[in-house]
Amino acid sequence: MKSKFLSFIVLLTFQLSNAQYTDIVNSNRPSESMSAFAVGRTVVQLEGGLGYINENHNGLEYKANGFVTDFNVRYGFFKEQLETILEVSYQNDKYVTDFIEKNRSGIKSTTLGLKYLVYDPFKFYEENVNLYSWKANHKFKMKQLIPIVSVYGGMNLNFSNNKFQFGDEKLSNISPKLMLITQNIFGNQYVFITNIFLDKITTAGQAKGYLVTLTRGFNDKWSAFVEHKGINSKYYSDALFSAGGAYLVHNNLQVDASVTKNIKDTPSLLYVGVGVTWRSDTNYKDHLIKSPEKNKADKAKKDKKKKNNEKKMLDKLPKSKEKEE
Repeated sequence: MKSKFLSFIVLLTFQLSNAQYTDIVNSNRPSESMSAFAVGRTVVQLEGGLGYINENHNGLEYKANGFVTDFNVRYGFFKEQLETILEVSYQNDKYVTDFIEKNRSGIKSTTLGLKYLVYDPFKFYEENVNLYSWKANHKFKMKQLIPIVSVYGGMNLNFSNNKFQFGDEKLSNISPKLMLITQNIFGNQYVFITNIFLDKITTAGQAKGYLVTLTRGFNDKWSAFVEHKGINSKYYSDALFSAGGAYLVHNNLQVDASVTKNIKDTPSLLYVGVGVTWRSDTNYKDHLIKSPEKNKADKAKKDKKKKNNEKKMLDKLPKSKEKEE
């Protein structure tokens, strides 16, 4: 599941870190929020899901139910901290009112963006392990309150007649999306993520909102999450609550299930889905990042070696005879 907890415990124990890449798949599924970490340079990761959706709007008196498929492609490139993300959502449903009944299908949203890790307080942090106390190693530490921080910038792409957009939104083929991502790791079981976003910027449907997600790992295979999403725009405002779990089949494959429900009836919303995450890391090579202290020590060592070599060369030069008085 999202930023699987065991991977990060491994990262905390080394002063030389290979940054974003983890031994097990690091998925954004099944929750909707985005984790702070990238997949790692040259790593390709596919995340997809299929779900049933039901809407019932008491005010506009319509009902819609059908299925939604989500497909995301994540690729790490250039730097360990950087990844590009393509997100595509397709919906097929039956829309019913007192006057009409029609089938709708098409791409609901497409977003292409970049995510970059700005700050990681554990990047060069070396955890002191107490060999005699399990409690000491797993107790809360104040450093865990310092969040990992990433930023995201993307573009919403709409080059077709989108049946799921409202009003003036249909006139906007391209619109920006920005997001601030923070992530905290508490002990070796909990991960807390926040996303604060501004979506469809410069359009009539501009939206602002947030996501908060708490993930708990139970063992090497099972994990679960709870999540709350708030969104506000001219055409749609809502508060949604989600819960679900994931199972790690092997290091590069995860399956998941989740349910989402809101608390209003304009419209009431229910979503139930399953999904899978798979990654290919065959081209990945470790990229060790040295701490500033290690770089200084290496530089001092090189300077000392250079001076010694220069001294040896001078000693080998023939000495000039002293002038006779």
